[in-house]
Amino acid sequence: MLLEAFDPQQFRENSETALAKLEKHLSDISIRGLELIEPLRLTQAARALMTTEHDKIAAFDEERLAGIIDLYVRTGIQVHSPGYMGRQFSGVVPLAGVIDFVSSVVNQPSSFYEAGQLPNAVERIMADELNRFIGWDPERFTMITTSGGSLANLTALLAARNEKLPGYWSQGGSAVRGQPRPAIAVGADVHYSVARAAGVLGIGDAQLVRLPLNRQQQICPGEVRATLEAAERQNLKVFCMVASAGSTSVGAFDPIDELAEVAREKGIWLHIDGAHGASLLVSDALRDRLRGIEKADSLTWDAHKMMFVPAPCTMLFYRNKETALSAFRQKASYVFDEEPDVYTAYDSGGKNFECTKRPMIMTLWALWAIYGRALFAEKIEYLCQLTEEAYGVVRADPDFETLHRPEANILCFRYHPADLGNRLGRRVEKKDVHHLQIAIRNRIKFEGNFFISKVNVDGVAALRVVMMNHQITGEHFRMLLSEIKRTAQDLLDGEEGTEKA
Repeated sequence: MLLEAFDPQQFRENSETALAKLEKHLSDISIRGLELIEPLRLTQAARALMTTEHDKIAAFDEERLAGIIDLYVRTGIQVHSPGYMGRQFSGVVPLAGVIDFVSSVVNQPSSFYEAGQLPNAVERIMADELNRFIGWDPERFTMITTSGGSLANLTALLAARNEKLPGYWSQGGSAVRGQPRPAIAVGADVHYSVARAAGVLGIGDAQLVRLPLNRQQQICPGEVRATLEAAERQNLKVFCMVASAGSTSVGAFDPIDELAEVAREKGIWLHIDGAHGASLLVSDALRDRLRGIEKADSLTWDAHKMMFVPAPCTMLFYRNKETALSAFRQKASYVFDEEPDVYTAYDSGGKNFECTKRPMIMTLWALWAIYGRALFAEKIEYLCQLTEEAYGVVRADPDFETLHRPEANILCFRYHPADLGNRLGRRVEKKDVHHLQIAIRNRIKFEGNFFISKVNVDGVAALRVVMMNHQITGEHFRMLLSEIKRTAQDLLDGEEGTEKA
């Protein structure tokens, strides 16, 4: 039975079972959202699929495998459906799933060349390919992969801290005792991973200098200098500024060009959190959203968002490859070679927090190698055009309120009809609008036709759609708006909308 579990023929049969079910799953383009199952019931269903044999290896059960795959596919967010408009992870290009499948079987950790030769070689290839759109000196820049944008942001901020505050790595906070407190400047809408990183790095969440935003939820460049100078008067030394290229909440792109000028003037490291929006660089039509990117010091780029590969697949770029080495400073004889050679030059372990790391670059490289840039550019451009069309539809409907003009594929809006006060029988307050949006989103989620998200904008909840599926059309979005209206009317008629979240 031990040998049977590792048998290549059984592996083939298992794979064919999974392949048939996934082919059916990908072929289903019906409108569906989320089948939300009560956790206890799902746990019971999962336990029912488990063998009761505990003393010896159980015989393989084909029906048990089929049941596991069915349950897995059915209970997740349906990222390939036109009803899915809720999050920033997408359905993958199917070929990327095939390559990820190969990676899982050959199981080559990629932090060191000797363990994962091809992944380390193609990491260099993809770095060169994508740097053509960033514009850094080909001889000076570098790129590493990390398991997610949060880890990439943390790593970049660590490199910035060690570069700008020598001695902090070995001495901690005592290295700056008697000096202004280290601080990080961020947009008021920055991703929470940056605030977490400030705590992890020993900088402290209280030392985040929040830069004001304009009506489009972008960092307002005209107020940056004054904000930084105010921080200096409070005995803070800003060593790093973080800008967003596609913020999580509304998809806003901060003015990198203007921010880079301020950063250079004040000797501040400029990091761009482009986890979502950096992929627009591959599009000739959309690249200008990141104007000035060549002036930044580091860039986070999630391929598992707008490059449509399995998560995680994050790339962290540095303008100066020497600074990548400053993030971590350890010696470990069991992995780091004392005598570097042509092979160890490709190792990324010394520049990365992870020792065992999936060969995540393989999925992106395979798609790029087979289809080229245009596959990504055309899909991204379609999704951004679709979001612009959706913005026009919302803006033309008096029952809705638009909050920003989309810069990419994220759109936030509110259901706020002119007669809302009459429906409520009182003067409309912010809390009424807030609770109504949350109630609408929750009801739609539970009904399972569409899946959308929500976000607070200026302290009030808004409905949020993220267009990630090229099979979504303007008609699907109009169907969503109709469902939102119907849901809101049902809630208001039932006097639930403004009281229940």
